[in-house]
Amino acid sequence: MTDPTAWQKSSFSGADNNQNCIHARLSASGEIELVESEAPGTIVATSRANFEAFLKGVKAGEFDHLIEAPSRS
Repeated sequence: MTDPTAWQKSSFSGADNNQNCIHARLSASGEIELVESEAPGTIVATSRANFEAFLKGVKAGEFDHLIEAPSRS
C-alpha cells in the first residue's frame, strides 16, 4: 500500500521523477496537497471532497479540452 502522506505522481508523467508532473499527498491535517515539479515551493491545498469531485470530472473527460491542441482555422 502506498503511503498517502508521501508525495505521489502519476505514472503517466514519464520516467523522470521530478519533471513535467504534479505531485499529490495527504497532509497531516487531512487536506490534499498538490505541487508542480517546476514550482516545488508552491503548495496548493484542497479538501478531500473537492479533490474527489475534481478527479471524477477528470475521469468523465470534463477537462479534456484543456489539453487538446487548438484547431487552426
